[in-house]
Amino acid sequence: MEEISILAADNLEEEGIEILKAAGFTVETRGKLSVEELERMIPHYDVLLVRSATKVPSSVIEKGVRLKIIGRAGVGLDTIDVVAATTRGIIVMNAPEGNTLSAAEHTFGLILSMARNIPPAWKSMQEGQWDRNRFMGTELFGKTLGVIGLGRIGRRVAGFGKAFGMEVLGYDPYVKEGDSEDLDISLVTLDGLCKEADIITLHVPLTKETEGILTEREFGLMKEGVMLVNAARGGLIERKALLENLDSGKIRAAAFDVFEKEPPEDPELLGRSNIFATPHLGASTKEAQIHVAKDICSQVTDALLRKVIRNAVNLPKMDERTVEILKGYLWLSEKIGGFVSQLVDLLPEELWIEYAGEIIDSDIAPLRAYLLKGFLERFHSQITYVNAPLMLREKKIHLRETKNPSAGEFSTAVTVGVKGETEVSVTGTLVDGKPKIRKIDGFAVEATPEGYLLVCFNDDRPGAMGYIGTLLGSLDVNIASMTLGRKVKHGPAITVLNLDAGVNETTLHEIGKFPGMRLVRLVKL
Repeated sequence: MEEISILAADNLEEEGIEILKAAGFTVETRGKLSVEELERMIPHYDVLLVRSATKVPSSVIEKGVRLKIIGRAGVGLDTIDVVAATTRGIIVMNAPEGNTLSAAEHTFGLILSMARNIPPAWKSMQEGQWDRNRFMGTELFGKTLGVIGLGRIGRRVAGFGKAFGMEVLGYDPYVKEGDSEDLDISLVTLDGLCKEADIITLHVPLTKETEGILTEREFGLMKEGVMLVNAARGGLIERKALLENLDSGKIRAAAFDVFEKEPPEDPELLGRSNIFATPHLGASTKEAQIHVAKDICSQVTDALLRKVIRNAVNLPKMDERTVEILKGYLWLSEKIGGFVSQLVDLLPEELWIEYAGEIIDSDIAPLRAYLLKGFLERFHSQITYVNAPLMLREKKIHLRETKNPSAGEFSTAVTVGVKGETEVSVTGTLVDGKPKIRKIDGFAVEATPEGYLLVCFNDDRPGAMGYIGTLLGSLDVNIASMTLGRKVKHGPAITVLNLDAGVNETTLHEIGKFPGMRLVRLVKL
């Protein structure tokens, strides 16, 4: 195994670091790093692990010549340039589950603080006051909780709301009605949630779709005296509308654990008596930090050693079961992609893939990633499983995929074809668990997709193999195996030879001189 060097920034918990060391990796641990420091250090590392403090912009990623993985010990990825990483073929993964409970508990702590005026009541006591009437609160029982975003944290908050005897409404365009039945909550539109909820809490990532999700329009729909919580991401609420509605009393109180800029520089907001704020403490429990550190370090270990991919935001998921089912076909798909690419001179207009037989019941996304990497390696020097789909789009190659329940004489098969100046297709399958090329342009063959393969598109004429064999023998190049595919005697045929060594262009030209030899290619896999 090649030596893997990992840089762990932001004081990642030792429980996670020990997982990496036990796997045999070299790990350097550091605190928060500036962009300039990271730019100087990153060329020497294969993996970078961060929490929320260290930022990873494109300037860092460009200098990460060895980088394979960027891991975030937590959920949010706004400090990492995921697009730049994807373009460079770097896996970006997070650990979304480890801090779920801590973030949900903190959210409800903010809700209780608002409902019962706990922070200002304590502050008044510190000042020697005993003013019970001033801090009259409200019960949560029987109130309506509106949860915007029903991911892991949102669902957990919804469960807490049910435990308090609250009616819970949920809004999430990616959740179907049937999925909410297990949660015992009612799915509504965003407008419906704003109209009915007494307390609204946000649990969505910051995206183009969610930025400013609550504006003056949504505030106009809300009840008088509504309470609002944002412990997800800064930028989800339109600031001007928020301030105006806090002033008017439409919003009784608002609680924030996150801000657009951290630490915030907003005395107009933070100086209000009906604002409750904490310095991004949602995941700040010892348990959560240990959980996310262990999660991200386990994920990195699995990805590097076992090819198991979990929680990557720019690569298809491959759990242990998927790897077990697809492992032979992953390798096969990559080799078929590379095989086809070396049969054409120019990039095609279209690349088409047919998945057939038993494999169509599996997740084909990993197969696609492997196949595209194999195909594009010839045309791009920095292709990985991560950036292959992006590069295909950049090169304006149309991808067409189909699934066929029947694989003909095979239990499972993958066929790859190109359309453009040259049109050719290749079908592969597993034979006794080993990858094999079984068809080229519909001609039956059986070749092993590894090493050097001499592919001849020729007419079926006597003497062709003798001519090729004599020529290769004179160059001391041994033929390991040979297969001939033809449909009719003396008609078009395809010959594939596995060679023990490669041959040069002059030799290919000499082979092409044999009568009826239409095209000769050397494929290296």
